[in-house]
Amino acid sequence: MKQYVIDEIRPQDFEKIKGYLDETYGEAGVDGLYWVPVDEALLSGVQQAHQACAPFFVALELGPDRLAAEFLVRTRSRVRCDCIHYADERQRNWLVRIVDAMFENLEIIT
Repeated sequence: MKQYVIDEIRPQDFEKIKGYLDETYGEAGVDGLYWVPVDEALLSGVQQAHQACAPFFVALELGPDRLAAEFLVRTRSRVRCDCIHYADERQRNWLVRIVDAMFENLEIIT
Protein backbone atom coordinates (compact mmCIF):
# COMPACT_ATOMS: atom_id res chain seq x y z
CA MET A 1 0.00 0.00 0.00
CA LYS A 2 1.30 3.46 -0.88
CA GLN A 3 1.08 5.73 2.16
CA TYR A 4 2.15 8.99 3.71
CA VAL A 5 3.30 7.99 7.20
CA ILE A 6 4.19 10.10 10.21
CA ASP A 7 5.62 7.96 12.96
CA GLU A 8 7.06 8.39 16.45
CA ILE A 9 3.95 10.26 17.58
CA ARG A 10 4.07 11.05 21.30
CA PRO A 11 1.20 9.85 23.52
CA GLN A 12 -0.04 13.41 24.22
CA ASP A 13 -0.01 14.17 20.49
CA PHE A 14 -1.92 10.96 19.77
CA GLU A 15 -4.76 12.25 21.96
CA LYS A 16 -4.79 15.63 20.17
CA ILE A 17 -4.83 13.96 16.75
CA LYS A 18 -7.54 11.49 17.79
CA GLY A 19 -9.71 14.31 19.12
CA TYR A 20 -9.29 16.30 15.91
CA LEU A 21 -10.05 13.32 13.67
CA ASP A 22 -13.07 12.28 15.75
CA GLU A 23 -14.48 15.79 15.55
CA THR A 24 -13.68 16.34 11.87
CA TYR A 25 -14.44 12.93 10.33
CA GLY A 26 -16.49 11.15 12.98
CA GLU A 27 -15.30 8.62 15.51
CA ALA A 28 -13.06 5.89 14.17
CA GLY A 29 -14.53 2.55 13.41
CA VAL A 30 -12.24 -0.44 13.18
CA ASP A 31 -8.61 -0.05 14.28
CA GLY A 32 -8.47 3.76 14.29
CA LEU A 33 -9.61 4.07 10.68
CA TYR A 34 -11.00 7.42 9.51
CA TRP A 35 -12.63 8.11 6.14
CA VAL A 36 -11.72 11.44 4.55
CA PRO A 37 -14.04 12.44 1.69
CA VAL A 38 -12.25 13.47 -1.50
CA ASP A 39 -13.39 16.80 -2.93
CA GLU A 40 -15.38 16.18 -6.12
CA ALA A 41 -13.20 18.69 -8.00
CA LEU A 42 -10.23 16.35 -7.45
CA LEU A 43 -11.84 13.18 -8.78
CA SER A 44 -10.43 11.54 -11.88
CA GLY A 45 -12.56 11.24 -15.01
CA VAL A 46 -13.36 7.61 -14.22
CA GLN A 47 -14.36 8.49 -10.65
CA GLN A 48 -16.58 11.35 -11.85
CA ALA A 49 -18.27 9.00 -14.31
CA HIS A 50 -19.01 6.41 -11.59
CA GLN A 51 -21.80 8.25 -9.79
CA ALA A 52 -23.15 4.97 -8.41
CA CYS A 53 -19.86 4.44 -6.56
CA ALA A 54 -19.69 7.94 -5.07
CA PRO A 55 -18.71 9.33 -2.65
CA PHE A 56 -14.98 8.65 -2.72
CA PHE A 57 -12.63 8.56 0.27
CA VAL A 58 -9.07 8.12 1.40
CA ALA A 59 -8.33 6.36 4.67
CA LEU A 60 -6.35 7.67 7.61
CA GLU A 61 -5.19 5.04 10.06
CA LEU A 62 -4.24 6.30 13.50
CA GLY A 63 -2.17 4.05 15.74
CA PRO A 64 -0.67 4.77 19.16
CA ASP A 65 2.55 6.11 17.62
CA ARG A 66 1.83 6.72 13.92
CA LEU A 67 -0.58 8.15 11.39
CA ALA A 68 -0.77 6.57 7.94
CA ALA A 69 -2.62 8.27 5.10
CA GLU A 70 -3.36 5.79 2.34
CA PHE A 71 -2.97 7.01 -1.22
CA LEU A 72 -5.76 4.73 -2.44
CA VAL A 73 -8.91 6.59 -3.47
CA ARG A 74 -11.83 4.28 -2.87
CA THR A 75 -15.55 4.00 -2.42
CA ARG A 76 -17.15 2.41 0.60
CA SER A 77 -19.86 0.80 -1.52
CA ARG A 78 -17.65 -1.57 -3.54
CA VAL A 79 -14.47 -3.55 -3.03
CA ARG A 80 -13.41 -3.67 -6.67
CA CYS A 81 -14.16 -1.24 -9.48
CA ASP A 82 -12.24 0.68 -12.15
CA CYS A 83 -12.85 3.88 -10.20
CA ILE A 84 -10.84 2.64 -7.21
CA HIS A 85 -7.21 3.49 -7.83
CA TYR A 86 -4.16 5.13 -6.36
CA ALA A 87 -4.30 8.88 -6.02
CA ASP A 88 -3.06 10.93 -8.91
CA GLU A 89 -0.64 13.80 -8.26
CA ARG A 90 -3.38 16.34 -7.42
CA GLN A 91 -5.13 13.96 -5.03
CA ARG A 92 -1.84 12.94 -3.42
CA ASN A 93 -0.77 16.55 -2.87
CA TRP A 94 -4.21 17.40 -1.45
CA LEU A 95 -3.97 14.55 1.07
CA VAL A 96 -0.46 15.48 2.18
CA ARG A 97 -1.59 19.10 2.64
CA ILE A 98 -4.55 17.96 4.77
CA VAL A 99 -2.31 15.91 7.07
CA ASP A 100 0.39 18.58 7.27
CA ALA A 101 -2.20 21.29 8.02
CA MET A 102 -3.69 19.15 10.79
CA PHE A 103 -0.29 18.78 12.46
CA GLU A 104 0.39 22.50 12.06
CA ASN A 105 -3.02 23.49 13.47
CA LEU A 106 -2.52 21.15 16.42
CA GLU A 107 1.00 22.57 16.91
CA ILE A 108 2.59 19.14 16.64
CA ILE A 109 6.17 19.21 15.43
CA THR A 110 7.10 16.33 13.15
